[in-house]
Amino acid sequence: MAYKISDACISCGACAAECPVSAISEGDTQYVIDDATCIECGACAGVCPVGAPAQA
Repeated sequence: MAYKISDACISCGACAAECPVSAISEGDTQYVIDDATCIECGACAGVCPVGAPAQA
């Protein structure tokens, strides 16, 4: 199951820099994960300071 970014996102960009498949991009108000590209590795969750990425 792909990761999703919750409303807790503070738009710091740490997750996007860590994603090995570039599945994370900056959205209008927070970062978003393309579920078709996400490989469910959890790298984004490991670097997020607020725990915004989680498996949906």
